[in-house]
Amino acid sequence: MIADTITAKIGDALKAKDELRLSVLRMLSSALNYEKIAKQHDLNEQEEIAVVRREAKKRNDSIDSLKNALGKQTSAGGDSEINVRIEKDQKEIDILKEYLPAEMDETELQKLVDDAISETGATSISDMGRVIGIVMGKAAGRVEGGKVSQAVKNKLV
Repeated sequence: MIADTITAKIGDALKAKDELRLSVLRMLSSALNYEKIAKQHDLNEQEEIAVVRREAKKRNDSIDSLKNALGKQTSAGGDSEINVRIEKDQKEIDILKEYLPAEMDETELQKLVDDAISETGATSISDMGRVIGIVMGKAAGRVEGGKVSQAVKNKLV
């Protein structure tokens, strides 16, 4: 399980004096503990993966916001601070990806979408939710919901 691995990796990061990795692992451990408390049971692997994905998504959203701010900024003074923050968030994402299963490639995703569409008999965008539900179930945490949504939308429109 991811939570057990993280506990061991926190010790390794402490010994290596890797501040960024230590910070990310502690944050992830805390997020997993909060989720465990909220669900009131030990998390299974899928639930742990969902927590890691959520934390990675937070970093991606932060990067998007920072890039947007960078584009709107007129003075050159804050550019370096924003770029440093973007780099830090990207490094955090890289650390979090170590605890996620390998991403599903595009052809495999398209095949799952095609199978789900034929399984449900979906013909219009109103059937999108059922198709996405089936694909997400079969993908087992190996693809982000946004990618699935976009792939399904492209097929049904």
